[in-house]
Amino acid sequence: MGQRTENLEQFAIDVILERRHGPRAAILRTLLYALSFIYERLVQLRLFLYRRRIFRERALGCLVISIGNLTVGGTGKTPIVEKFARAMRAGGRRVAILSRGYKSVPRRAPRKWWEIFGRKDPLPPRIVSDGKTLLLDSLTAGDEPYMLANNLKDVIVLVDKDRVKSGLFAIKELKADTLLLDDGLQYLHLKHRLDIVLIDRQAPFGNEYLLPRGTLREPPRNLRRASYIFITKSTGAPNDELIKRIRRYNRTAEIIECAHQPLHLQDVLTGEQVPLERLRDTYIGSICGIAAPESFEDGLRKLGARLELSKRYTDHHRYTEAELQSFINRCVRRDLEMIVTTEKDAVRFPRLTKVDVPIYFLRVEIEILSGHESWEHCVARICKPQALLSPERFFA
Repeated sequence: MGQRTENLEQFAIDVILERRHGPRAAILRTLLYALSFIYERLVQLRLFLYRRRIFRERALGCLVISIGNLTVGGTGKTPIVEKFARAMRAGGRRVAILSRGYKSVPRRAPRKWWEIFGRKDPLPPRIVSDGKTLLLDSLTAGDEPYMLANNLKDVIVLVDKDRVKSGLFAIKELKADTLLLDDGLQYLHLKHRLDIVLIDRQAPFGNEYLLPRGTLREPPRNLRRASYIFITKSTGAPNDELIKRIRRYNRTAEIIECAHQPLHLQDVLTGEQVPLERLRDTYIGSICGIAAPESFEDGLRKLGARLELSKRYTDHHRYTEAELQSFINRCVRRDLEMIVTTEKDAVRFPRLTKVDVPIYFLRVEIEILSGHESWEHCVARICKPQALLSPERFFA
């Protein structure tokens, strides 16, 4: 059933991105375009209802920062969330990351006797990390929350679709004073103090169509809600045209350009760190299940790797032992020296005890290329708001 679902998902992606042609694909795109017109009206109606306070936001009495995007996946959000969490912890904040745990599998709670009569106790959010200990695996937590909790030992990470509930839990039970809303731009039920919006330099507004015809969750004009805009996956080349377009929708947000900077390779089995120089002129295979596999593969080539074999799965794919062993066998037959994957993929691998080709994941961090002052101002605004603004103005 899982493979069938993934095949349908991949088919839909190919139709949306116009990789499939012919009359059947054309008819389907026309239908999806009509549905996207309805979807846009519903998105704008929902925003209108929140603006008019017909739908009410919940304010939890502490600082809430949302990090999100206008498109579905592929902007490199997780390393940005990690960078923000590290900066806020260094600034003295008690941080909790709230995630919905996309494609995670919750553990079934034992039933209590009174639930026979229809009364159910609300389940608490899943605690991936309490800020001291990693408590869940990647299957139960979701790959991104698990990765964040594994890399941020002193940050709380909670998973629940109801981010108001998990926010209240973080404040009351775990004494958090700052909530970082992972993928939170569209989560309007919880009041945001700051909206950080990410735009992928390579595909800023996806294929320019809204869901389900395209990859946009909201029309580009909704960028006006952003407090800060991060242009991700920058190369150092000028982004003048993109910035000009951004300014049509938002004239005041600070714009920060950043890159996903590779740090080192890390052995999936042993945890051994290997310098990036090992990739130069090395014949490798790559395997990944992310929204933008081309970006990852191009990055390996830029590091000097000879990419001989690549295998792509749909985003958030959970690997089986048979799938992984099949790819390893192909790499052995091609006499490849190593396999490289992403950190997000590595946490979804089955437990390995021995492999015939070493497998590494590429560890990356965010490097600010331009807008350093804006970044420092943003962190100071979060960690020391009283030094920049009066409390009344900051929390208005």
